[in-house]
Amino acid sequence: MLTLVSRVLLAAALAVPSPDGLSQSLDPRQEQATGPAVLEAGHVDVGPRYRDGAWTVQIHDDERVPPVWRSPDDAVIRVRDAARQAIPDDPAYRFLGEAPGTSVHVLPQTQQEGVVWLGWNTQDPGVLEHAGRGVTMNLRGVHGPGRLTVFLQSGTLGAPQVLWSTDTAYPQALWVDRNTHTHANWVFGRPGVYLVALDVTAELAGGGTATASATLRFAVGDATDPDQARAAALTLPPASPSPAAAAVAGGDAVPGWLAVLLGLAAVLLVALLIGVAVRGAAVRRRAERERGAA
Repeated sequence: MLTLVSRVLLAAALAVPSPDGLSQSLDPRQEQATGPAVLEAGHVDVGPRYRDGAWTVQIHDDERVPPVWRSPDDAVIRVRDAARQAIPDDPAYRFLGEAPGTSVHVLPQTQQEGVVWLGWNTQDPGVLEHAGRGVTMNLRGVHGPGRLTVFLQSGTLGAPQVLWSTDTAYPQALWVDRNTHTHANWVFGRPGVYLVALDVTAELAGGGTATASATLRFAVGDATDPDQARAAALTLPPASPSPAAAAVAGGDAVPGWLAVLLGLAAVLLVALLIGVAVRGAAVRRRAERERGAA
């Protein structure tokens, strides 16, 4: 457990937005990197990209010199144990769902040495040219061993603003204005692999909309292998009614043969109940006829 001084420092790290570093412009000539990559320090943004007539969700790797765009399928965001903090003993943080003093992994709203500084932007030159007012970032589902909460906080006295939480039903929509660059606090309740499914829908300047989807991959904790996060597959039902609906393929999903057996059992149970009801009605009618005859 961290000391009181450490908890105070955590509260400050969670609360105080960076006074600089958010003003940026992206070079339209930035390349699309290929191949696996592990992003475990430095500045990283998620955001839509428009190129060659196609809308995609990409990861902007600003730690690389010069910066590049990466596919979320190639990149794993690694949250090292250097990001571990204790939940402050403050009622303002009860929304995190963890007891005060609980150790969690935090990607903070402010930049911290040796920890990924994760945010999002809508500043790709193609997006600036073709998007209208902005985009909607929809959280479609999360699979992981613990809670995930993403929130903003303005100043040490500002109330936390929860943006996404695995304690809330999906989908969870977040509006982002065009030409925006934002960082937030990402709090992971337990170490392990987290898969975060996102849709980004752009309002087009010429009318209509365009939607792109991606799965962000996190390896939380030094003991978690980034290759495991890269290899994991996320399957979601057409509409996720609750956080429990997201499951890694081959993991928490109900086997197909078991689903078939359960379906047959349900059909047989319904047929049995109908048969009992029909026989009961016949017995009552016969009894009524016999009483009438008597």
